[in-house]
Amino acid sequence: MTSEEFLALSVNAGFVMIVLALVLGFIRLVKGPSLPDRVVALDMMTILIVAFCGLFAISTRDETFLDVALVMALVGFLATVALARFAERRVKRRRREARLQKTLAEVVDAADESTPTPKGDA
Repeated sequence: MTSEEFLALSVNAGFVMIVLALVLGFIRLVKGPSLPDRVVALDMMTILIVAFCGLFAISTRDETFLDVALVMALVGFLATVALARFAERRVKRRRREARLQKTLAEVVDAADESTPTPKGDA
């Protein structure tokens, strides 16, 4: 087996593994079950697309796909940061709403306890 044949075999095996990983990542992206799971799946898929571009650059001997891979990596990083900030704000908003509901329930309970009941009602 020559070095060219070995490289072609390795690149083809890499393509198969990347496509398989992309399919599994897409399944995780669809199924969830939570937002962090989907964010991690999307980040993994971005990394796999960058790897695909790198393998394609090797197989075609065209260096322009490395530029595409670099841009994809930067866009993927920014998307992950944006989604993480969105998820963090979502958690903070839910905690704040839960505190407000708890405070409201305490106020309503205190108002119910301090309200005198009419003597005629039993």
